[in-house]
Amino acid sequence: MIRKGGLAPAVLVLGIMLTASGRADRVQGTSPGPQLTDVTTAAGITFRHQSGAFGKKFLPETMGAGGAFLDADGDGWQDLLLAQSTTWPGQPKTKSVPALYRNNRNGTFTDIAAASGLGVEMYGMGVAAADYDNDGDADIYLTALGPNRLFRNTKGRFEDVTSKAGVGDPGFSASAVWFDYDNDGRLDLFVANYVDWVLEKDQFCSLDGKNKSYCTPEAYKGQSPTLYRNKGDGTFENVTRRAGIQDPSNKMLGLALLDFNADGRLDVFAANDTQPNRLYQNKADGTFTDVAIAAGVAFSDAGVARAGMGVDAGDYDGSGRPGLVVGNFTNEMMALYRNEGNGLFIDQAPGSAIGRASMLRLTFACFFFDLDLDGQLDIFAGNGHVADDIAKAQPTITHAQPPLMFRNTGGGKFEDVSARLGAAFAKPMVARGAAHGDYDNDGDLDVLVTTNNGPARLLRNDGGTNRMVRVVLNGSTSNRDAIGARVRVMRDGGPSPWRMVKTGSSYLSQSEMPLTFGIGKDAKVNAIEVVWPGGRTERTAGAEAGSVVTIVEGKGVTRTTKLK
Repeated sequence: MIRKGGLAPAVLVLGIMLTASGRADRVQGTSPGPQLTDVTTAAGITFRHQSGAFGKKFLPETMGAGGAFLDADGDGWQDLLLAQSTTWPGQPKTKSVPALYRNNRNGTFTDIAAASGLGVEMYGMGVAAADYDNDGDADIYLTALGPNRLFRNTKGRFEDVTSKAGVGDPGFSASAVWFDYDNDGRLDLFVANYVDWVLEKDQFCSLDGKNKSYCTPEAYKGQSPTLYRNKGDGTFENVTRRAGIQDPSNKMLGLALLDFNADGRLDVFAANDTQPNRLYQNKADGTFTDVAIAAGVAFSDAGVARAGMGVDAGDYDGSGRPGLVVGNFTNEMMALYRNEGNGLFIDQAPGSAIGRASMLRLTFACFFFDLDLDGQLDIFAGNGHVADDIAKAQPTITHAQPPLMFRNTGGGKFEDVSARLGAAFAKPMVARGAAHGDYDNDGDLDVLVTTNNGPARLLRNDGGTNRMVRVVLNGSTSNRDAIGARVRVMRDGGPSPWRMVKTGSSYLSQSEMPLTFGIGKDAKVNAIEVVWPGGRTERTAGAEAGSVVTIVEGKGVTRTTKLK
């Protein structure tokens, strides 16, 4: 997806540290702020993504791959899953299987993929993990340059059940999300597909008329997304056409779950590459309607389809309504859509710190999370160009680019604090997937970043002084993971913004499912409110700062522990 006219992003200069004080204290420098420390080597993570590139410039080489935080063995500690691609036919074979890093609970990890049953070679792209059979274990879906794979988790051992389940989508798949779109208590599966590319139909594209370059997606036809309905017996049915989302003009990459109109049904936002974005409104009758154009999220403000990559949804402005952040191509800037509550979204990125900082970046991964635990959602963006030789055609543009971090300053406003987070964060990389999770159980959220044809990086969140409460949900009538549940905590100053349990978001990746609520300097939260899928509302007692609270649907708080 090479575009003309981009300029090289400036290398970030380190500055003073970001303040991480509570909502009432926003004066820079009054307290230590978070730093993101690269602990990849110390954690024992040796994974390196291979794209298979050997000079032929095949389109899929530029796109992968993703990663996820998940609790694969149910021990309460977040493990890491990393998708892997493979070599092309006729090229020297190398070991190319996904990595599943078990958390050793001491800051280190051990790769157990082969022993666990995940040692399957495939041209992998994305990851999505959830308990689709409601047995208490996190199952794994890996998307690929066809076919995708579903692995059922049986107490830490994974069985390939793709054929039995009927979810081996044969296309060029990207992101995927598990969600219960019909509220029957069983998780269904939405798969984003990209373009109709196969090796035999690879196109010749060139920037100089002589040497081959990576083609843009315009060189290929699109593919329809796929919706699989969970039948409850271990199998799924393809309901794409019946649900009203069959459309081969799509070139989807990122997916985000949200209930944008607060009707209790999960909707899906899809970021499209050079095609209009989609906002699939759940009609509560088994069908969806694309309302992206009417909602104002299909195109840029200029009415042009952008190269949408990653996406996330969250209540970043405290309105109670989920907004959207979308990563786009160089010279297109990121989008930050504020949900107006009347079916319309307004892009706040133009003229803001987000628009200015991201204009010269190519943003793949992006997500909302509370970096400094002040109770408001900040934004991470992972960047990197798609062409490793882009400097030959445009000397001012680099392949590797530093990530960006935007701190929420309140009222839906953000400031660029990328230069305040330490040298590790300022390092340029060819970022693709990214996710957040508290891998060391110290209360703050760490960041996993995958790079194209390069190493994964684990960035530990250090130095913050704010407090938190962590909420883990288990559904009973609802799906066991409680995907689609909305939660907020009650503080002395009022309720927090809503958070939702979800899969997917970012790009090809998935963040942890437990919800971390930053509470600044507060010693406790007064109550926790949960709206379960289907609309049932429960309000529980509060919890002290540093607590991990487990809530079971219909039973309230069943366990409270304190982080050390």
